[in-house]
This record gives sequence, structure tokens and C-alpha cells, in this order.
Amino acid sequence: MSRGELIRPSQFSLRERALGFLSRREYSRLELKRKLAPHAEDEHEVESLLDDFAQRGWLSEARFTEQIVHARRSKYGAQRIVQELKEKGVSADAVAAVLPELRESELEAARAVWAKKFGVLPQDARERAKQIRFMMSRGFSSGVIGKVLQGNGD
Repeated sequence: MSRGELIRPSQFSLRERALGFLSRREYSRLELKRKLAPHAEDEHEVESLLDDFAQRGWLSEARFTEQIVHARRSKYGAQRIVQELKEKGVSADAVAAVLPELRESELEAARAVWAKKFGVLPQDARERAKQIRFMMSRGFSSGVIGKVLQGNGD
């Protein structure tokens, strides 16, 4: 290859592709498997590469889970974050490990989200229903929503 030629993505090995993806952000094993599958000869090749990466610490479910929780905590409730983690293939054990932390900070996060969107307690049943629907769509539990809309945090 001469100096002026560009390397085309099709020329990258599976390992180079995986390292490229992981150099930009953390991925769950399932996500990375899905991204690499179209470029692999067979599924076993992808699995062995992912096993190698996990063994070396380059692919970490704990780091991925921590990243998702950190990125979503300020906008979403525990239910929505847990659902997203499950969709991305995070194990039940890893989800269970972060759940206490999510539940502990859920009221504080709910208050911040509510204050940014509404800031004023509802004046009638229609407005209250609107605020409840919004907070539920963000994944906050009904108990936490009730505390936020009562105006107290006890």
C-alpha cells in the first residue's frame, strides 16, 4: 500500500474494529457482538474475541453499567435505567448491583427533572395528571412522583 492510499473500513480485522468501537465508548457484550457479527466469518470468532477482550479487561460489564447509570441518572428514573440495561444485555447480577444506588438517589433526580420541566405544583387534576404521566414516562416510581408532587421529600 502506498503512502497516499487510505485504509478502507472493509480492510480492518475484526479485532481492529472491536478496538475502534471500544476506543470511543464502553459497550455491553451484546452490543459489541451485534456490531461485529456482520463482519465475522462465524459467530464463534466473535465470541472468542469478546472472551479475550473480557479477560484482558477491555470489555467490562461493570464499567458499561456504571457509564449508563452516570449518563442517564440526571434525566431518568430507576425503572427506565434498569430497562435500558436489560435491553443492552447486562446481566441480572450487574443490574442488581446498581439498583440500590439508583433507588437511593431517585428522589433527588426526580425533583431535578420535575423542577426543570414544570417547577410549579399542579393547580388542578388535569395538570397533576400531565405531570404524573411525564414523570412516569421518565421511569420514576409512583411513590417518588407522589413525594415530588406533594412538595416534600420525606
